[in-house]
Amino acid sequence: MLIKILNHMTRSNTGFVLRGISQHFGQRLDIGGIFPPIATPFTQEGDVDYQSLEENLQQYGNLSFKGLVVQGSNGEYPYMTSEERIDVVRKVREVLPSSKLVMAGSGCESTRETIKLSKSMASAGADCVLVVTPSFYHGKMDTSALIHHYTQVADSSPIPVVLYSVPANTFLDLPVDAVVQLSQHPNIIGIKDSGGDITKIGLILHKTRSQDFQVLAGSAGFLMAAYSVGAVGGVCALANVLGQQVCELGELCKSGQWDKAKDLQYRLIEPNTAVTRKFGVPGLKKAMEWFGYNGGVCRSPLQPLSEVQIKQLRADFSSNGWL
Repeated sequence: MLIKILNHMTRSNTGFVLRGISQHFGQRLDIGGIFPPIATPFTQEGDVDYQSLEENLQQYGNLSFKGLVVQGSNGEYPYMTSEERIDVVRKVREVLPSSKLVMAGSGCESTRETIKLSKSMASAGADCVLVVTPSFYHGKMDTSALIHHYTQVADSSPIPVVLYSVPANTFLDLPVDAVVQLSQHPNIIGIKDSGGDITKIGLILHKTRSQDFQVLAGSAGFLMAAYSVGAVGGVCALANVLGQQVCELGELCKSGQWDKAKDLQYRLIEPNTAVTRKFGVPGLKKAMEWFGYNGGVCRSPLQPLSEVQIKQLRADFSSNGWL
């Protein structure tokens, strides 16, 4: 059998690509379900607060998440060193039950550094990597450049790759034609799409049906809509706060209970907007404190909410019955 598997190795510009035992048997890593993109707690001095992180993980481990996204946008990864990012992933893997996946953010601006960090995340225990679009030179990041970047990363990564499109932060929307072509790569298993364009999500799913390609909604605000066109789950900031409720919405959608799902989706829209577009990570961390988690301070230059903003944030949760 090993010889047969080795025969599935293909030659690329970066070396050999092993399609892997799971791909050899026609199965890809199943990422269907809800993932909170966890926040990184910091001390008042600005260091990673590993004790507070572990306390959060103990609570998350008891919820029905598929796994956790570690060092995504809500983890404040742009403000952290590579060493810190790897150490946080290692800590999460040590504490989180083995039944839950660790999806580690490894995207960097250069292809070379992304490859290096992806390998380090694998060594730290990640099950797959989430690779955001490089965007500093976003005017040059056309379909050709993005396909080249992600192909090089996927060729070299020892664990599966999940594409990550978050145009609100990067000002770059991963084009459908790039996603469709990349879906054919044996080591690219899905995408987290945070753009909120359900037409685009539906088109991606339509054009990748033969590839067993998995789409995750990038926000709880359009989770039901994404499920309705074929998404398999979501990476939802709000799940850091209302984790069980977001998981419940996913289960209602999967079981076809659309009326109940619609009612719950309505109640999640305003608090979700509050901890994403409206107040961002500072709002998320403040809400986490209200619900028994360790949010803590943000790393500079992010600033805490003002008293007026805190009142607005509380109103968005209390008016929907969550506080």
